[in-house]
Amino acid sequence: MTHHRPARISPRAVALPAAAVVLLATAGCGSGAEAPAAGGEGRGGTLVVGATGKLPNPDTVIGGAGFEGKRLVSFQIYEGLTRYDLSATDRPPAVTGALAESWKVAEDSRTWTFELRKGVTFQDGTPFDADAVLFNLDRYLNKQSEHYTDAIGAAAEEYAGSIATYRKLDADHVELVTKDPNGHFPEDLAHVLIASPTAVRKTGSKDFAKQPVGTGPFSFVSHTEGQQIELAANKSYWRGAPKLDRLIVKPLPDAAARTAALRSGGVNWIEYPNPDDIESLQRDGVRIATNSYDHIWYWILDTSKAPWNDPRVRKAANFAVNRQAIAEKLLRGTADPALQAAPRATSAYDPAGDAYGYDPAKAKALLAEAGVAGGFSTSVTVPTGGSGNLLPVPIAEAIQRDLAAVGIKVELRTTDWSTLIGAEAKGQVALGSDAIAQSTTLFQSEALLPLFIGSKSPFWTGHYSNPEVDELLKSASAQPDQAKRQADYRQALSLVTADAPWLFVVNDRNPRALSPKVQGLVQPQSWFIDLTTVWVGKK
Repeated sequence: MTHHRPARISPRAVALPAAAVVLLATAGCGSGAEAPAAGGEGRGGTLVVGATGKLPNPDTVIGGAGFEGKRLVSFQIYEGLTRYDLSATDRPPAVTGALAESWKVAEDSRTWTFELRKGVTFQDGTPFDADAVLFNLDRYLNKQSEHYTDAIGAAAEEYAGSIATYRKLDADHVELVTKDPNGHFPEDLAHVLIASPTAVRKTGSKDFAKQPVGTGPFSFVSHTEGQQIELAANKSYWRGAPKLDRLIVKPLPDAAARTAALRSGGVNWIEYPNPDDIESLQRDGVRIATNSYDHIWYWILDTSKAPWNDPRVRKAANFAVNRQAIAEKLLRGTADPALQAAPRATSAYDPAGDAYGYDPAKAKALLAEAGVAGGFSTSVTVPTGGSGNLLPVPIAEAIQRDLAAVGIKVELRTTDWSTLIGAEAKGQVALGSDAIAQSTTLFQSEALLPLFIGSKSPFWTGHYSNPEVDELLKSASAQPDQAKRQADYRQALSLVTADAPWLFVVNDRNPRALSPKVQGLVQPQSWFIDLTTVWVGKK
């Protein structure tokens, strides 16, 4: 039987004390971390964040705003049995205990026993215990539960769908059994967020989002539809009260509007500043935090349609794109060229696996070899904005010019992010194009990887299918040893790189712009962020 207790494994998997967070922040200033004031005395203030997308539904699982909504709202209100340790800047985050202190998996690699954290209360004062875990799992998985809805069940399927059975052993222990061996199950549970049973019973599942209650560092105050969500520090938070008094998240999908709001003081933190504005913002005293993380901006090509069904054509398109220019000139160094499928800030990335430099002559030769020396016409659907999408239309326009130079004529069709991902989740392409442009994470959540490269994915994947990739994904998923899982993932992604079902473009460096008043940020190699260390000064 394999055991896990965060305090007994490596330091990277432990919730570090405040002093250690200060040291890590000081050491990581070059990648966007910063040290608190002497003695870590800073505290208080209201952080107002300008987000790139719409506000999420603040229920536990129905987000609707991508990982940005989860980062800024869901993970602030709620927790799962596990969480990401976001206290370091120099490595991808490990999974550590949250509402569970420790866990063990039996020899069958399916039966997991979780020891729950004692003394935790929800923000409404309800005690957290095994009954609360079962209540939430019933809400997600038990169609006979009065609190189950089809929408909640469908949303929970991504991360809780592998659970076959669950039961209470005693007040402090639960047993969860997965349908198949699942080595990344502890990470999945970081996304299976736990709500207050008292609050759900009071409002009913359909209205719970109007007054959500979790155990997280911030409690819900108000939601003004389309304008802002306001949260307040949870003074009873089990890891210690956040330094902030308030957190306000505003949707500002237009990059110029975000910059204007930061300059006017309407917000004091913006996600993804326009790269063209960074130099002038820095002259005004704004701090820019960046760090590599698990991200790729790419096009998914329809491998079932000629000529994209020919790997030589797909490789030709990859050689035609000047990623270095996109990363350095268009994005002003806020991204790195993506020369393979695996994002740079993941353990699946192999420096020796970089395959697609800028080589228009090679692109033309491959097109000629494939019988399309005269080029061809195609189309791509591009989002106008959205979580992690950088400058999607300008990037697509740069690619359009590069591809035209080798004879590939691309029609750009734009739509909003919600429409694009909504269609993709149904196995469709918004606007009926031959490709879609988007960003995604591959390893921040291992459970999602088969959705992007697996043959049986319900998502639209350009009809990509490689049985060897499927076998590697199956092998990795069943493996509780992380190093062995990552070896399988690395091999699987190397095959994807060779098959070139995507147009690999850039890996984002997660830039965000902060007012000089905002202090205490530790910028991890992650989509997610720990806001408990942040405060807003008066200067």
